[in-house]
Amino acid sequence: MQKSELTKGEIGEFYRGYIDRLKPEAELVPSLEQNSTEFLQFLETIPEEKWEFRYAEGKWTLKEMIQHIIDTERIFQFRALAIARNEPQPLPGFDHDIYVLNSRAEHRAKAELIKEYQIVREAGVILFKSMTPDMLRVSGVMNDLNATPRALGFMMVGHVMHHMEVIKEKYL
Repeated sequence: MQKSELTKGEIGEFYRGYIDRLKPEAELVPSLEQNSTEFLQFLETIPEEKWEFRYAEGKWTLKEMIQHIIDTERIFQFRALAIARNEPQPLPGFDHDIYVLNSRAEHRAKAELIKEYQIVREAGVILFKSMTPDMLRVSGVMNDLNATPRALGFMMVGHVMHHMEVIKEKYL
């Protein structure tokens, strides 16, 4: 399933910017796998002292940002699963700032955060591999927006790409 197969109504405009980061010919599962490998390799190169750094008052530390990525991966995987299973209830949004505030990320080690991200993304890859083409096209509602599992999978890749750019520009 390629990104170019997505239709406009498969994800809300708010999330479209993440998906637009991927090439039209990007395939869902290979993109999730490659993105994970690149991100994990990138994280390993970041010096330990940078993980507590804030580039401005009130901004997240790198540890908090990685925890945000982990939390978002879990939430979007759940949303993809619920929609693929034809959940009739609209899925709620979440306040990422509240999640970070209550994450205790500052008490976690770099290696622990990296390992958790790796495991969570691997679980996501397995989830998306388990879905049939029809399941990937099921439409549901999350955060008051239409979404399909396949659009959520591509959004996960673009979300990590976005944060890698932020880390390179503001943290290193």
